[in-house]
Amino acid sequence: MPTPSMEDYLENIYKLIEQKGYARVSDIAEALEVHPSSVTKMVQKLDERQYLVYEKYRGLVLTAKGKKIGKRLVDRHALLEEFLRIIGVEEDQIYTDVEGIEHHLSWASITSIETLVEYFRHNPERIEELRAFRVADEMEDVNR
Repeated sequence: MPTPSMEDYLENIYKLIEQKGYARVSDIAEALEVHPSSVTKMVQKLDERQYLVYEKYRGLVLTAKGKKIGKRLVDRHALLEEFLRIIGVEEDQIYTDVEGIEHHLSWASITSIETLVEYFRHNPERIEELRAFRVADEMEDVNR
């Protein structure tokens, strides 16, 4: 399994390729807010681990393994965003929270969250009940 840092790179490389059709070192550096030299070092590591193929001055291409992991990481991120939205986390806090937790959850926990999100998708009235419960609970706190 890739390290959390490798995951961040793979996720961003996958997204860039999906959006633009390619991912250059400069694009990755900008997306991750790091120096291009750091990107080059990580891309070389990812090449060694066969997540991508990197040729200096020619760019990079994700391998099948890299695409699979990249997609899985992008999907994980989207799932966690949706989950936090459902449970009522403020929109401006969601991205920061997902970035903080996504590398620290097991895939078993992710699968459980996915099941819960799927349950809420099929039972939207439960989301409304959850929100009503939260409002009532907050009112109780105010009245204490």
